[in-house]
Amino acid sequence: MAISPSFCTCHLSSRRPYPPHRLPSPSLSFPRPPPISQRFARVTAATAAAMTAEEASLKKGIAELYDESSGLWEDIWGEHMHHGFYEPDSSAATAAAASDSENHRLAQIRMIEESLRFAGVSYEEDKRPKKVVDVGCGIGGSSRYLAKKYGASCEGLTLSPIQAQRAQTLAAAQGLADKCEASLVSFQVADALDQPFPDGQFDLVWSMESGEHMPDKKKFVSELARVAAPGGTIIIVTWCHRDLSPSEESLKPEEKALLDKICSAYYLPEWCSTADYVKLLDSLSLQDIKAANWSDHVAPFWPAVIRSALTFKGFTSLLRSAVENHKRSIGDAIDDQRVQDGLD
Repeated sequence: MAISPSFCTCHLSSRRPYPPHRLPSPSLSFPRPPPISQRFARVTAATAAAMTAEEASLKKGIAELYDESSGLWEDIWGEHMHHGFYEPDSSAATAAAASDSENHRLAQIRMIEESLRFAGVSYEEDKRPKKVVDVGCGIGGSSRYLAKKYGASCEGLTLSPIQAQRAQTLAAAQGLADKCEASLVSFQVADALDQPFPDGQFDLVWSMESGEHMPDKKKFVSELARVAAPGGTIIIVTWCHRDLSPSEESLKPEEKALLDKICSAYYLPEWCSTADYVKLLDSLSLQDIKAANWSDHVAPFWPAVIRSALTFKGFTSLLRSAVENHKRSIGDAIDDQRVQDGLD
């Protein structure tokens, strides 16, 4: 049995009277500790150091992956580096799966619009978002789209210097980098788990397919909530594994094996379920939490990605970019029965 990544969107309206604040780190003091406490402290410090090194390696891998692959993706698929949204079990979805990339680019725009609709983001002048943060912005497709749609200023964060530079270049080309304009868009290299913003800064916090890269999901959603203004909206669209049944403690071995294959290809840490995300979000005392599984709505997209890689343009782009991770990913995907079924 194999599984495909689930999609979850969560809309949160934070109506706290004051912005959320960082909690200070507890101050630990061990006056005259007994030997066992000393040993425990040394083990804890070693574990923390190992985790820090592991996270640093993960961040480096993510940055390099997108430094190398973003140009390839843009060349074939355009400025939006996320799935498209399709109506399941419809002739349109079936046709789109076998059609050209332009249809899929429209489906990527539809993903943005459906996310906004699901979250109930208003277009009314006095309710529309004015300040937006795009966490895991890629080359800034969502940032520029939201800035144009709402006349908002938008800050984009990415681990990839290449992505940040390209995003800013595209923003300037589209007239969105002029400081005299209200819809100013800017991008910077920064960590989503330690965002360079004060508390309560944004009335729309946007995360489109970046949560799956986060090694600490609790810290990730806490940072999203921290930078959200009171009354603001947080939208998370991310890859999740299926929810476990009450009798299950973990996924099945064959499911874990498939996820491990995806993690290896895309520098992903451990996955969580939609229910896990909802629990984390609920623990922050946020309001109006909603979630949905959009797996069926994104199903036609990956077969199209595989097809694009097998075209002359896609193949020559792969050779030109020499992106080993993407070549491995495509090979793994083609070998996987899920994708073979989709291509048949």
